[in-house]
Formats: sequence, C-alpha cells, structure tokens
Amino acid sequence: MPNKDGHRHFGNVRKLPSGRFQVRYPGPDGRMRNGGETYPTRPLALRALAIIEGQVARGEWIDPERGKVLLRDYADRWIAQRPKLRPRTVDLYRWLLGKHIAPYLGGVPLGRLSTAMVREWRAELLGKGVSASMAAKAYRLLRAVLMTAVNEDNILPRNPCRIPGADAEDPAERPTLTVTEVYDLAAEMPDRFFALVLLATFASLRYGEATALQRRDLDLTARTVRVRQAFVERTGGVLLGPPKSRAGLRTVSIPASIVPELRRHLADYADDDPDAWVFTGPKGAVLKRSNFNKLTAWKEAVAKLGKPGLHFHDLRHTGNTLAASSGASTRDLMARMGHDSMNAALIYQHATSEADRAIADALDRKLPGRDDDDPSAGAPVPAG
Repeated sequence: MPNKDGHRHFGNVRKLPSGRFQVRYPGPDGRMRNGGETYPTRPLALRALAIIEGQVARGEWIDPERGKVLLRDYADRWIAQRPKLRPRTVDLYRWLLGKHIAPYLGGVPLGRLSTAMVREWRAELLGKGVSASMAAKAYRLLRAVLMTAVNEDNILPRNPCRIPGADAEDPAERPTLTVTEVYDLAAEMPDRFFALVLLATFASLRYGEATALQRRDLDLTARTVRVRQAFVERTGGVLLGPPKSRAGLRTVSIPASIVPELRRHLADYADDDPDAWVFTGPKGAVLKRSNFNKLTAWKEAVAKLGKPGLHFHDLRHTGNTLAASSGASTRDLMARMGHDSMNAALIYQHATSEADRAIADALDRKLPGRDDDDPSAGAPVPAG
C-alpha cells in the first residue's frame, strides 16, 4: 500500500525527553523493536534506520535481544550441544572455559564483545604467566564458539576473534630417540612393560591405542597389530572407545625383530583369552597413564637416559620419524600413523599391506637382533 504523506515506509524516529532520538522498526518477524542506541540528531537517527532497513532486506539483520546472552552461558551450551566431541576434548573445553575464558569474559553479553576486548583478554592471560600454547588453545575455543554465533545462530555480524597469530601454539620440537635409546629406555622399565615400549615406538601407537589392545589384535605370524579402539582417560575414570579419528582405525605391520619380545610378553603377562588385554598393571587392571608413570618411575628413567621431559607420546613421534626415513610415500605413512586429514578415509582404504610391510621391513633393518636367514627369528639384544 502507498504510505501516508509524511510517514516513512520502514519504521519511525521519535524524540526522547532527553532530546536525543531513537529509532523504532519492525523486525523480519513483524514485531516492532526499539533501537539499542540513541542519536543526537534526527538525520543521524534516520541514517541508522536506513542501515537497519538494508540489513533486514538482505537478511543480515541481527536481533539485538539475542546478543544479550552471556558468553559463559552460550559457550557452556555450545560444548553440551556437540555430542561428537571426544570425552577428553569435552573435559579440555570445559577446563579452558572455566579457567581461562569465563573468569575474564564470561559475564559479557555476546553482542558487546569486540576485537579490542578479545585482544585485551589474551594479553592479560599472557601477562599472568599463562603459556602461549595454553592461551592459543583458549583463543581457538573462543573463536570456534563465536563462529557458531556468527554462522549458525545469527547473533553476531562477524567474529571478534581476529587477532593474527593468536591461534598459533608454536610448541617446542618434541624429542625423538635413536633405536639404541629406545631399547635402553625399555630396559629401564619393569619387564612387563618392555614390549609395550617397543611396540608403541615401532608401530607408532598412541598410549590409549596400545593399552586398549586385546590378544586378538596381535597376529604375530602375519606380523600385524590391529588398532580398533583406544582408552580415553577422564577425571574419575577410563572410557573405552574408538581411536582418535577415523584414520586411527588401521592395521600396522610390526618389525620382525620385536616379534620374539611380543611372544614372550604374551606368554608371561597376558591371559590366553582372545579378549584379554595385552598390557595391564601387575594386578591385571587397565593400565592408566598415571599408574604407568608411577609403576615405571618414568621421570627418573628418562632423566637417566639423558632425555628429561620425554613423554610416552614421544615414542610414537620417534616411530613416525623412523618410518618417514624408510622412503615410503606420504599416503602410506599417513595410513600407518593413523593421522587424520580430509582424505583420511581414502588414505586408509587404499594403503596396501605390501607398502606397509615395506615400512616395517625398513624399520627392521634398523633394529638389532635380525637374522637374515629367518626374518622372524632371533631375540633382539638391548643395547648398552
């Protein structure tokens, strides 16, 4: 319908008792709303009203009422509404939110967050001694939460997390071991964990993958280990679930030189039941990481080796480094390591067992105790 003379076709401007001007307009749902700001002159108010009209017409209008939700409440729901997150990731996100985000920004309405505010928050974290790596983790979580507010919930027009380099952890290069050092470390362990160190290293297994192996997962005749599950430790318990990613589901060839140690381990420390855990504590219980560190005096063992600060995960890093030196293709290495990527499923499906065996054979040539006449015979001799 034509508008009446003197009336705007979209919204209106009114003068407040203070002398300032406020806009009033219909949202896409037809409900009338007052503008959140006031203006010193009518022309400025009319200009703001025209901008709002354009945003509504283009589908870019943000309801200012929705921007009043507090960051802590929105972020808490954001975590809860992502059922595909791994349990340890949920724990990490909730810890980061409670420790490094909510105490600073949790009470701020989403609509009032700004890049300057985020920059000040990050600077305060670093100024209080939070490591650059931890600050980067917190920043990436905040950015992901606010990206949902922009792209899915239409609460923010753009993400205020726009600080170059704030997401980069730049961690120190993790140490690797030589083959001799791997055997030296294994020799420092109680005997029931000797084979665990060797298998985790030379099959590039994560701790949770290695400790979740069952007897049925080891085929020592074919020299393979099948990774199909992993333990995930959370506060108050241990959960058994799938590997870290889809690419983590894999079958890895084992160097022949460590097969005798694995046979000995199964005979001495594992039940005959196919479902029996391969690696357990002295009482047959699931091997939690904290218990493993105590049982092995890990800190003292790696210090004695001249590698203070070495983590169990560095054994996998060592194995990956040794495997990469075999000359195998990137695709075959990715399949062996169980690395996730946008092509993880394709890599896993098309990596051939022949190529993976070649990696194991190349590793085998680096290990002690190889009998060239019988690649599967002969016990390795720990160096030193």
